[in-house]
Amino acid sequence: MRATLIYGAGDVRVEDVPDPRIQQPTDAIVRVVRSCICGSDLWPYGSRPTTEHGDRIGHEFLGVVEETGSDVSGLKTGDLVLAPFMYSDNSCDFCQEGLQTSCRHGGFWAADGVDGGQGEIVRAPQAQGTLVKLPVAEDSALLPSLLTLSDVFCTGHHCAVTAGVTPRTTVTVIGDGAVGLSAVLAAKRLGAERIILMGRHQSRTDLGRDFGATDVVSERGEEGVERLRELTGGDGTHTVLECVGTLPAFEMALGVVRAGGTISRVGAPQYEQVPFGFQEFLRNLTLTGGVAPARAYIEELLPDVLEGRIEPGRVFDRTVGLDEVPDGYRAMADRSALKVLVQP
Repeated sequence: MRATLIYGAGDVRVEDVPDPRIQQPTDAIVRVVRSCICGSDLWPYGSRPTTEHGDRIGHEFLGVVEETGSDVSGLKTGDLVLAPFMYSDNSCDFCQEGLQTSCRHGGFWAADGVDGGQGEIVRAPQAQGTLVKLPVAEDSALLPSLLTLSDVFCTGHHCAVTAGVTPRTTVTVIGDGAVGLSAVLAAKRLGAERIILMGRHQSRTDLGRDFGATDVVSERGEEGVERLRELTGGDGTHTVLECVGTLPAFEMALGVVRAGGTISRVGAPQYEQVPFGFQEFLRNLTLTGGVAPARAYIEELLPDVLEGRIEPGRVFDRTVGLDEVPDGYRAMADRSALKVLVQP
């Protein structure tokens, strides 16, 4: 089969790899119908050291079950399924607490001998706990929005939930990438009436307004902080959803959060130390967020997608075939595409 491998910064290739097979009775083999490139894939794309042998990549996909192991129940050949961006048994103590990202038997796609999502076929470990059966056909127009439940929309939702967004809270979203726009949509879904989006790419902030942003701040750094505080009477907002992962974005979050407020960060942090000292202590700020347990949210969010109340798949603005995945990476890296859908 064909699959995507990364060899180093800027070096992504689509190559022939061995077809996956059942290795454990809890496995399933899934033929990928849709996949995509994640913003977090751009971090290794921009900085990974060159190696002689490439590594598999991709963690968002949905597909059709081709085969199941002997211990898998509730799934059968021909089922269309959604795969969260980490696999889990969905039954251990952490999973039962809604923290499938810490599953005792879980792990990452494209690691430790597990296939990546940017390929033709995937061996899915812990298939019964991981894969969610979808009640639509594999050519449904809903597939792009359903695919966002694999990661990006669930991540935006996690950001809003952990920040405590309600109809009574004001919200700042930092970042106009796919996660930031998903966070805007999630905050609107949770009832927020004022959502300020900090972003500078008009095509993206226009989509943010469609998703529910009431204001847009295009300035960055101290200028952006000053502008947002002007919009909020000097106070800032109750919640800040930091969806970038860089230190300047986090510092802006500190600058725009209201006293007693909450910062939730879901952008994969590209820094080791957090400036969260005595001044933040005096302001009674809360810092939360983390990697989103997508599997915990899918059943809640799925009906809104199926019934058309939300359309998070609008974050996809380019579709490529599998052999064009390297072009998709380049497009996202140079910001000519927001998020790339892959149709093998």
